[in-house]
Amino acid sequence: MKHIIVVITLSSIAAIIYGFSIKEEENALANKFIGSGTVGLFLIAMPLFLFKESKGKKVKDYMLTDENIKKMQGKDIEKPENQ
Repeated sequence: MKHIIVVITLSSIAAIIYGFSIKEEENALANKFIGSGTVGLFLIAMPLFLFKESKGKKVKDYMLTDENIKKMQGKDIEKPENQ
């Protein structure tokens, strides 16, 4: 999975660079290369990377709830008497 993400990222960056390098001669083709490179980076490589890195982690640990804010501030968590 890691190698696939690296290949997609490098090929997307290469497409963007190639698109900017031929922009003077063929504007329409250059825009297609730049657009496909951008799509590859942001709609394919980034979600794959985030999926790979977030595997096994709890989303609740990263949300700003009252409990997590109090933990960050170093305060004890106060629970009502009936719980």
